Amino acid sequence: MSTHDPAGGEARQPTEEELRAAYEAELKRLRVEDVVLQTIVSLLNVGGFKAGLVPGSEDEVDPDQARMAIEGVRALLPLIESQLGPDSRRLRDALSQLQLGYARMAGTEIGGGEPGTGAEGGPGEGGDGGEQEPAAPHAGEPGPAQRSGRLWVPGQ
Repeated sequence: MSTHDPAGGEARQPTEEELRAAYEAELKRLRVEDVVLQTIVSLLNVGGFKAGLVPGSEDEVDPDQARMAIEGVRALLPLIESQLGPDSRRLRDALSQLQLGYARMAGTEIGGGEPGTGAEGGPGEGGDGGEQEPAAPHAGEPGPAQRSGRLWVPGQ
């Protein structure tokens, strides 16, 4: 940031006092909701990158970072969701996409196969047929994916 001398002189760097005044003016204008929203959007963008959802980011995949981004969005979104109105749906959709990407990535790590190839080792997904189907959960009990701790469930 530089200022122009009104007398037609050369541009000069702002003083510390001018910088402080500009910063304070920005703080007065800024609302916490704006910062929370920008943080959510940043977490979704970085999380998508770390989950390999952005073309060219395959070498940057980091499940721990993707999970942390998901948890950060899940913690912050309820703080401003009511103020966003219909726009909150777009953030929820982006979060869902990030969670799906993370689930695919986590499944690949656990099963050792590529997503969508049937090499994940689950029942009916290219297994040798000798695997036994897990027992169906009783009403109110979590299923095998939820029990594993790998499945995100809203509200939990």
